[in-house]
Amino acid sequence: MLDLLIIVSVVLGIIALAQLIKVLDLASQARGENSWENTDKDNKAQARLMPVFLVVYFASIIYQMVAWGKYLLPVSASAHGETIDNLMITSWIVIFPVFILTHILLFYFAWKYSYDKNRKAEFFPHSNKLELLWTIVPTVVLSILILYGLNTWNNITTPASEEDDAVLIELYAYQFGWIARYAGEDREFGDANVRLIEGVNALGMDSTDSRGWDDKIVRAEFHLPVNRPVQFIFRAQDVIHSAYMPHFRAQMNCVPGMTTRFGYTPTITTSEMKGITQNDEFNYILLCNKICGAAHYNMQMDIIVESEAEYETWLAEQKVFLPMDGTPKVKEVAPEEVVDSTFTEAEEMTTASIN
Repeated sequence: MLDLLIIVSVVLGIIALAQLIKVLDLASQARGENSWENTDKDNKAQARLMPVFLVVYFASIIYQMVAWGKYLLPVSASAHGETIDNLMITSWIVIFPVFILTHILLFYFAWKYSYDKNRKAEFFPHSNKLELLWTIVPTVVLSILILYGLNTWNNITTPASEEDDAVLIELYAYQFGWIARYAGEDREFGDANVRLIEGVNALGMDSTDSRGWDDKIVRAEFHLPVNRPVQFIFRAQDVIHSAYMPHFRAQMNCVPGMTTRFGYTPTITTSEMKGITQNDEFNYILLCNKICGAAHYNMQMDIIVESEAEYETWLAEQKVFLPMDGTPKVKEVAPEEVVDSTFTEAEEMTTASIN
């Protein structure tokens, strides 16, 4: 009933406004005026309002910066994130003065050169100097920013080398959640295919691929060691997702049918960031930054950054994908026997835990 009353009130309000406009139009016609024609009085009033609009406009910007500034991200928690922040600050240093200057000139010219029927505009069709100025200056500035950004992007997306001793993690995105897989001691991921997804095998891992037998799969949260490089590999099951880790200044699309990657080095542990933010409930988080469906808002995963010792202790507690007694012996027999025996034992292990 309340919704109906609101709708009726809105409709009646629109009708009343339309009738008021008609009355004002008729009144103008009775005075011998055209309601659609701006008078000198109207032009002067609009011109006087321009400086007022300018002050209100900048005041609202300052208010929003003060009111919402506390919701900005804290300091970067990754090494490359500091470069990202510096790039952002540099961009603001360039953009903000230009933004202020152009708006001051915009409102000034609207006030200074409001319509005057006694003034004739100057015909100014072309100027090579002006065109060179507004072409070369933005080109040079933007080229510097783009090259700076590309260098940072290349550092993030370059695959980690063996010398880096990076932690290898695969993040698997699906509607609507994440699964993390850690490479085992062989530092290789076993093959996986969406066609193999069944039961507890949520990643579609190929149980005949021995490289994946020591992979560890975790849900709910994943852990990272501080001050050690981390190489992420991304896959998606259904639609395009986007792995977004705001506190590390990192984001990458997860595309079905292909893998993407980026890497970074965490520099601040979770407990240290709790002290920096003065928030005991703080936690790093992995989000999906693509609107991927109805439950997109719920697609998140906690990230725990801790010391190397704490990380190794946690990792040792996680179960491997396919624990099999006598695995070293299987590797020593003929290749065709490895495939046959592995497949037989894998069928018997369909209820193996992948937590």
